[in-house]
Amino acid sequence: MKVYKNYDDLPKIKLPRGQEVFISDSTIRDGSQMPGVVMSKSHKLQIFEYLHQIGIEKLETFVFNHRDKEAARSMLNKGYEFPEVTGWARANPADIDLVLEMDGIEETGILMSVSDSHVIDKMGLPNREAAEEKYLDALQYAVDHGLRTRAHIEDMTRADNYGFVFPLVEKLIEIDPDCIIRLCDTLGMGIPFEGVDEPYGIPTMVKYLHDEMNVKNIETHVHDDFGLGMANTLAGYWHGANWSSLTFLGIGERAGNTEIEKVVLFLHERIEGFDKYNLEAVTEFARFMEKEIGIRVPRNKAVVGKNIFAHESGIHTAGVIKNPFTYEAYLPELVGGKRLLLIGDSSGLEVLRHKVEETLNELMGVRAKVMKRDPRLKEIQDHIHRLYDEELRVSSISDEELRGYVEKYFMFEPIVESETHEKTNIR
Repeated sequence: MKVYKNYDDLPKIKLPRGQEVFISDSTIRDGSQMPGVVMSKSHKLQIFEYLHQIGIEKLETFVFNHRDKEAARSMLNKGYEFPEVTGWARANPADIDLVLEMDGIEETGILMSVSDSHVIDKMGLPNREAAEEKYLDALQYAVDHGLRTRAHIEDMTRADNYGFVFPLVEKLIEIDPDCIIRLCDTLGMGIPFEGVDEPYGIPTMVKYLHDEMNVKNIETHVHDDFGLGMANTLAGYWHGANWSSLTFLGIGERAGNTEIEKVVLFLHERIEGFDKYNLEAVTEFARFMEKEIGIRVPRNKAVVGKNIFAHESGIHTAGVIKNPFTYEAYLPELVGGKRLLLIGDSSGLEVLRHKVEETLNELMGVRAKVMKRDPRLKEIQDHIHRLYDEELRVSSISDEELRGYVEKYFMFEPIVESETHEKTNIR
C-alpha cells in the first residue's frame, strides 16, 4: 500500500523522451513590451541578477537603443556563465550588425513571421516566397558573421505549416544545423493535446520537427491569450522540445507569456532530475517587480502570490499546523515565501489558539502554552464572530487587532511559563 504523508513520499515524473531541457528568459525583451512597462538599466541588471540566482540558462535582450546597449554591456561585464546574454534582431543585416557590435554576444534570435496575416498585411511582402528569401538571407548573414542562431517562427499556430513553415525550417537547418527553432504561439492559439493537427497542435508540431525533420533544438514561446501557456509549454517538453522561452510573472504583450516561475517550480518539484534551479529568490523577485516595475501580482497567483501560503478556514489551518503537507503543495521556504495563518469568519479555535500563543511569545519573550478549552479563547472567538455577523466585516483580523485581544484577555492571567520552569496549568 502506498502512503503519501510528506513531500518526499510523492513520486516524481519522468519526461517521456528523457531529454535535457533548458530555459531562455524573455523578461527583458518580450516582457519590456508590456503596455505601461518601462525598464531602466538598473531594472534590467537586477532582473539579470535574479535570473542568475535561479540558474536560468539564457536571456534575450534588445540592443537597439543606448539604454539597451548599456544594460547588455553591464550584464556581460558580470562574467556570469548563466544566464548567457543573447541578442534579438529582425530579419535584416542592419539589425544583425547591431548584435555583432556588442562584443560578447555570441547568439541572436531572428524574427521570422510566417502567417499570411503577418507576411502580407503586417510586413507588406508580396508573397510567402519573398518572406522565405528574406529569412534565409538573414540567417545566412548571421552565420557568416560567426553568430549562433535562433529562428523565431512567429505566429506558427496560425500558419500553413506543411505548405510553408516546415519547408522553410528545413532550409534554415541546412544553413545552421544547430539553429534553435522557436515555435512561437504568438496569439495563444496552440492546443496541448495529442491528436490535434494543423495549425494548432503543439504536440504534433514538436513531434514533426523532432521526429520527421531531425531538428536538434526546438523551443516553445507561448503567449497566454487563452490561458494555455503553461499547458502548451509543458506539452512542448513532453514531446521533444529542449528549450522554452518564458518571462517572469508571465509579463508581455496582451495576456503575456508563460511564467518562468511556474515552469521552474514544476520542473524542480515534479520532474525527476531537475535540482539545477534555485527558487529561493522568486518571491523577492516578484516583490521587486511589483514595487519597481509596477507589475501588480494577484494575491492568489501561483508560486509568488501573497495568499499561496495563507490559511484562514478552520479545517485548513488546523491541518497545516499539524502537518503543512496537508494543505501546502510545497513548503514556503522553497520559493522564499512565508506561511500566514489568518483569523477570519471561518477560522476555528485551533488557529486562534496558535495565533494567541505566537502573540504571547512576542509580547513576553517566553514560551506560552494555551489550552484549546481555555474560556478566554472562546470569548475572543465570540467577539470576532460578532464583528462579522453584526458589523458585516469583510476583512481578516489583523495581527495588531489580535494583539489587542491578547492584551485584554490574557496579559494579566497566569498563563505563561518560562522555558526554565515547570509548565503551569491554564484555566
